[in-house]
Amino acid sequence: MVFGGLMMLFSGISAIARDDVFIPTPHYAYEFDLTSWGWIHLILGVVVLCAGLAVIRGAVWARVVGLALAGLSMVASFMWLPYTPFWALVLLVIDGLIVWALCTAPGLTEG
Repeated sequence: MVFGGLMMLFSGISAIARDDVFIPTPHYAYEFDLTSWGWIHLILGVVVLCAGLAVIRGAVWARVVGLALAGLSMVASFMWLPYTPFWALVLLVIDGLIVWALCTAPGLTEG
């Protein structure tokens, strides 16, 4: 989760700082300004990063929050596909691995 959060954070920073680098997509169903997408990715990246640090410390609540955040991150990455297809797919795979890891890690049912 820490790695996924950092990658989303960097994606958000790059969209905020230099939105002319990304491919413009006219008539996209979820058409926002790239700076808006950058802020969404930046905020979500910071929250995922913090939840990932809490998972490392062993907090059970962070696993549940991490699952929800990874799902939100997957949705944001899916909507990011027209702007940076390869990078969005990489983030989708990372988020999928986060969901898998949080669901299969031992210790959730232990008292």
